[in-house]
Amino acid sequence: MTDQPRLLCFAGSARQDSLNKRLARVAASMAQRYDAEISFLDLADYPMPLYHGDLEAHEGLPKAAKTLKALFRDCDGFLIAAPEYNSSLTPLLKNTLDWISRREQPDEPALIAFRGKVAALCAASGGATGGRRGLVALRMMLGNIGVHVLPQQLSVPHAAQAFDAQGELVDEQITQTLDNLISEWVRVSGALRH
Repeated sequence: MTDQPRLLCFAGSARQDSLNKRLARVAASMAQRYDAEISFLDLADYPMPLYHGDLEAHEGLPKAAKTLKALFRDCDGFLIAAPEYNSSLTPLLKNTLDWISRREQPDEPALIAFRGKVAALCAASGGATGGRRGLVALRMMLGNIGVHVLPQQLSVPHAAQAFDAQGELVDEQITQTLDNLISEWVRVSGALRH
């Protein structure tokens, strides 16, 4: 077993040209400099139906939900670049978190994919608020399901101009803030490893 924390980076969007997917990719790349095992996930690779209790009762968890749940269960923390939809989180992100919160077996510990994990939150938006209103709802949800959410976060406003042609952040202050967030995320995830 490695001493490095195992960490996931992903965006709450499946769009190919998502600003938040760009931000999650930058974060995953930056995190490679730290003493951690980093994986980038694209939720477009894990399609799931809208959560429905009757569907779960008849068919169990979808294959994609089981795969993602195993990744979350085996990681120490995750970074989410979360788009803001109407001052909240995206339906895709909410649905994903809902599915992987479900038990696969009656004797499985509740919220096994979330309890004790460390989350870092960031957002990018074409608007002036940088998606930070949506992070409030996401922070509340994650805290209520047993995730340690770092108090630091990053919001990138006017994000359509925030990246260069190679997908890197162009603003030094934003880059430094993201690097500081990642450094703390890696440190706390390593300290709280189970």
